[in-house]
Amino acid sequence: MKVLWQALVSGFFGLVFFGVLLFLPAGTLNYWQAWVFIAVFMATTLVPNVYLAVRNPATLARRMHGGPTAETRPVQKVIITATFASVVVMTVVSALDHRFGWSHVPTAVVILGNVLVVVGLVLAQAVVLQNNFAGASIRVEQEQPLVSTGLYGAVRHPMYSGALIMMFGTPLALDSYWGVLVTALAVPILVVRILDEESLLRTELAGYPAYMDAVRYRLVPYVW
Repeated sequence: MKVLWQALVSGFFGLVFFGVLLFLPAGTLNYWQAWVFIAVFMATTLVPNVYLAVRNPATLARRMHGGPTAETRPVQKVIITATFASVVVMTVVSALDHRFGWSHVPTAVVILGNVLVVVGLVLAQAVVLQNNFAGASIRVEQEQPLVSTGLYGAVRHPMYSGALIMMFGTPLALDSYWGVLVTALAVPILVVRILDEESLLRTELAGYPAYMDAVRYRLVPYVW
């Protein structure tokens, strides 16, 4: 049950994190888009985490072991730091956009943004259920199998595909088009992470070069 408590504590700090980054720049608690986003995000992550804590705590532990200090490759330490910074900037810019009315996002688009957040998070969680070794840091564990079916039969990095969908949905859910621009500028960070990860997998995960030949696309089918 230790990992369950860790997941609950992590969820609480995630709530505080988003609360500070959204409501302080917005200058008000009267920001319904932020409240809805936080509720959607917390529900979509907390429920699967509780399930994993009960049914597969080792998998959840891998997902919670992330951040710059968890990475063994120097380039990944930089990438994770840059990713965290881009999330902070996107969130703050979105809140400032709402505060000063730089862009006007219709309610229907805000709803669409929340739908994208849910789709992205559900996709990422589905990947974890399919591949129990899908951790938050880049490493190949002993006896780790190569997963090449299901979502991995469509793209080589379906978890990042889910993250990409969520990334673009978040600023829309937060009532901001300028936040979408920040997200677009952060996409190269994800690309570098994938390329470096594949350089590791080619050498350390048995069968990965053949898998790359069989599944051509990394992130988006028929695009890249």
